[in-house]
Amino acid sequence: MSIRMWKARWFYLFMLPGIIYFLIFKIWPMWGVLMAFQNYQPSLGMFSSDWVGFKHFDRLFHTPEFWTLFRNTFMLAFYSLVIYFPITIVLAVLLNEVRHEMFKRYVQTLVYVPHFLSWVVVAGITFLLLGSEGLINKWNEAIGSGRVDFLYSPDWFRPLIMLQIIWKDAGWGTIIFLAALAGVNVQLYEAARIDGASRLRMIWHITLPSIRSVIVILLILRLGHFLDLGFEQIYLMLNAINRGVGEVFDTYVYRVGIQQGQFSYSAAVGLFKSVIGLVLVWLANRLAKKFGEEGIY
Repeated sequence: MSIRMWKARWFYLFMLPGIIYFLIFKIWPMWGVLMAFQNYQPSLGMFSSDWVGFKHFDRLFHTPEFWTLFRNTFMLAFYSLVIYFPITIVLAVLLNEVRHEMFKRYVQTLVYVPHFLSWVVVAGITFLLLGSEGLINKWNEAIGSGRVDFLYSPDWFRPLIMLQIIWKDAGWGTIIFLAALAGVNVQLYEAARIDGASRLRMIWHITLPSIRSVIVILLILRLGHFLDLGFEQIYLMLNAINRGVGEVFDTYVYRVGIQQGQFSYSAAVGLFKSVIGLVLVWLANRLAKKFGEEGIY
């Protein structure tokens, strides 16, 4: 074993930064889960604070805000799953169908760039376009339609969040699908073309079935983060008027845990989200195997 490891030493060296990253930022912080079952006091430390069992979970489930938080988080997560995820597949298929390489690279670069912008920049662009003095409202006034309170209307909050996610990350989400599409046997398309199949038929009967396993795996992995909507984006778009439809578990944890110093309670909320994600991954994996897919384990 040691001889084999020595021969592959360069591979282990390349793996080392990733291993260190996961140890520091993923494995070691898991000790923080203990706080969810304690009355954590920073002065006493994690191992000297009093144990309270499931007290914080009982408080979470009985707080008047719980069902509002759960509904808001679930709705945004559901929209992201049924709107954003399919759009990445459709965009990848459309890019794969482009035959002009220069134009294809240009479009790929164009849809990848927004991913590298911070949510602060995305929120700033949103305010410039849709604010009360933004370009869209000025255009509406110019044509006599009147202003629309996009940023302060509860009805517009979820559509704006979805549009931001699609614009920022849809292009980046196509990378894995495009890599899978690159491995599709070209002879299948040639045989279908000889048989008279249209482009749409080839996409439906060759392209999508060829990447079905990748779609299933990514869907299962996405379900693991079903309730993780991202704190920064939601927080930047929240205000006193749309908070009723925009407050989610991530922003609630910040407000209660960081601003009010209730560390144990916020840890319980985070653990609740993680358990939901774990159950969804387990159920989705079992369902995938029943339909003949490999799953993730």
